[in-house]
Amino acid sequence: MDRDFESQLKDISSNEIENVTIAESVSYSPEEEKALVKKIDLTLLPTIWVMYLLSYLDRTNIGNAKISGMEVDLSLSSNEYSIALVVFFVGYVVFEVPSNLVLGRSRPSIFLPSIMIVWGALTCVMAAINDFTHLVVLRVILGCVEAGFAPGVILLLSSWYKQTEQSKRFGVFISAAVLSGAFGGLIAAGIVDGLEGVHGIRGWRWLFIIEGAATVGFAIISLFILPDFPGTSRRLSERERQIAVARLAAQNVTSTTEDTPKLSNWGACKVACRDLRTWTFVVGYMVIVGSSTLTYFYPTLVQGLFGDASTKKINLLTVPIYGVAFIATGVTSYFSDKVPNWRGVIIASWLTFSLVCSIIVCVVYNFTARYVLLVLMASGLWATNGGTLAYASSAFGGMHPQARGVALAMVNALGNLAQIYGSYLFPEKDSPKYIMGFSVISAMLAVGVIDFLFLHVWFRRRQRNL
Repeated sequence: MDRDFESQLKDISSNEIENVTIAESVSYSPEEEKALVKKIDLTLLPTIWVMYLLSYLDRTNIGNAKISGMEVDLSLSSNEYSIALVVFFVGYVVFEVPSNLVLGRSRPSIFLPSIMIVWGALTCVMAAINDFTHLVVLRVILGCVEAGFAPGVILLLSSWYKQTEQSKRFGVFISAAVLSGAFGGLIAAGIVDGLEGVHGIRGWRWLFIIEGAATVGFAIISLFILPDFPGTSRRLSERERQIAVARLAAQNVTSTTEDTPKLSNWGACKVACRDLRTWTFVVGYMVIVGSSTLTYFYPTLVQGLFGDASTKKINLLTVPIYGVAFIATGVTSYFSDKVPNWRGVIIASWLTFSLVCSIIVCVVYNFTARYVLLVLMASGLWATNGGTLAYASSAFGGMHPQARGVALAMVNALGNLAQIYGSYLFPEKDSPKYIMGFSVISAMLAVGVIDFLFLHVWFRRRQRNL
């Protein structure tokens, strides 16, 4: 038997055979599919967009709070601030995979809003901290609770859309994080200035109270809107559920139904861990997330560039960084779905662009030029974030749903490990040039370029052999 054909046969899993059977057994018109996709878009996307925007606001508002008085009030050193950033990701990384295992056996419409209510309440409690110890303890708990959200949403998106539809949807998802950065600066500027001292409470404390309360409020609303998985969602009719599962099966994307055999937690982990694709995407996403730790230092970096500026101006100067990134993310997501086989090259190209910007930052010390380069660099990093998640989701499409949940959680969780050491890349003593931080990021981006070019070549060869 031909060796290539034999290897192809070994690659065909029982899930793939089941997908073919499902796709052939259910017929539907293009109009029915279009109506279903529109219904999904109008319920799922706006809900997770607002949820993720609030999630990122709650996670990154510490950067705005730091320059708005928290650092002084709590007598935080540069190292203590870095520790406060790091401890969030310890619990965040540890609990991502277990959370997706739980999600795979539960209802997303209940699980995701529930953890959102808890972390929103914890964000409100952040307003009451009085010292470094309080800050660290709350950040640890916040990381543990929020761990299930991002990988859960990634799994939910990958379970609803075809591979050729995912880039735009993941782009919408990531755009919430991008805009939260812009909104975060505007909100921080407005709250700190407008509510400073009201009822004897500092402005940065009001920032935590208002954003935490908004999170709890929307979490309660999302309980009544967010759909479950395609084969089990109670917000669809029986006919719509059949179409939702069949249209995905046609592109070898597995779906959870009432009759889907369950893997054990250990079995799902083994399937994900034994797949080389999982680890290659982990490396690629770790590069992107590690480089994106710039997010937590945007206010600090801008303050270093414009040291004589007011706190309000510094917060506002972070807005263009996210504005340009939002445009880059939207354009990239739109065109990536049109050429899904070139996603690896698109990501590698953006990383190369950010790499060039990072290298120039290391050798150019004009503050205005560095600010422009920071804006351009951020656009490349944000554009590749959603693109990588869509790329991974498509690559894992044929896996058993539970194994896919583990694989996606591993990519997100291990990728976020980079934020632990990334939190130490910009110590105050390196201000205002921060050569060490940008040098490390340049090296990581170079690794990312190689990683995604390898994925592109690997998948193209694999397609030609099928």
